[in-house]
Amino acid sequence: MQKHVASFPQRLDIFLSSQDKNLSRAKAQKLIKYGKVEVNEKIVTKVAFMLKEGDKVTVSEIDAMPLNSKDMESVDLHLDVIYEDEACLIINKPAGFAVHPAGSMHKDEQTILHGIAFLFEERRIPFTPDGVLVHRLDKETTGCLLIAKNTEAHAVLQKQFENRTIYKKYLAIVAGAPQPPSATIDAPIGRNLVHRTMMSIFKTSKSREAKTTYRTLEAKDDVALLECDLHTGRTHQIRVHLSSIGHPILGDSKYNSSLSREVSEEYKIEGLCLHAWKLEFDSPEDNGRVKVASQFSSLFENSLEHVGLNIGSASV
Repeated sequence: MQKHVASFPQRLDIFLSSQDKNLSRAKAQKLIKYGKVEVNEKIVTKVAFMLKEGDKVTVSEIDAMPLNSKDMESVDLHLDVIYEDEACLIINKPAGFAVHPAGSMHKDEQTILHGIAFLFEERRIPFTPDGVLVHRLDKETTGCLLIAKNTEAHAVLQKQFENRTIYKKYLAIVAGAPQPPSATIDAPIGRNLVHRTMMSIFKTSKSREAKTTYRTLEAKDDVALLECDLHTGRTHQIRVHLSSIGHPILGDSKYNSSLSREVSEEYKIEGLCLHAWKLEFDSPEDNGRVKVASQFSSLFENSLEHVGLNIGSASV
């Protein structure tokens, strides 16, 4: 989600495309038409809407183009559903699957959305690609992924993310042992000015607040197991923040260092050692508080075994 403030009167589509170099005017118009843009907390679907100075503009799901359910083939990915009620469900996302299709992907590449379409088909629930994903996980990240079953639940859950009443805990295996063992990293994140598929820590008008708290569960000289709390939900946030303090996540091909590459090679790490472990939220069904923990993937368990850390210190 992105938030902007208009500094002078301007068409909404032109304003949005001027705020992000990766957002063309055509894509901005699609986002507006599909109800992904709010002006002063009200959805606006008119691309030529004229903004006034001081208007607050909010854009949700800016990284995902609106998808057509007719083009979304259902595929049985054997997704593990670890929680379900009438309003939502949670899957234990496997590694190796992007959450949703993107322009850079092969048109036949299967994503988690294809698997969700299959789950909805099994349950005879209407499937709308743009109304089920409440948040996202990176392609190689495993763990809890929250799915809305209808547009009403989607709106309620996204509001909880916006209000920061949904709590997420991650586990990460990192290079080196952080000092101090526990701390909060408060550093803004924005898109890298050179490598546009990466994020960086810097403070400009385009960067956004980002805050991560980590706690060391167990450590050796060259590796550590961290529990991470996300206070915000920026793209690649944990990966960028941990890398920024000199302790990149093992197996990370983007945000690494000579140390993390050396340690990953030494311990034969085969993938990104990041797991979305716990999720806590209010269900739109009855407003009851839901707390879910996901089992570790075999890849994560194997990585812990390879580096000699005790998984018991973070047992579900």
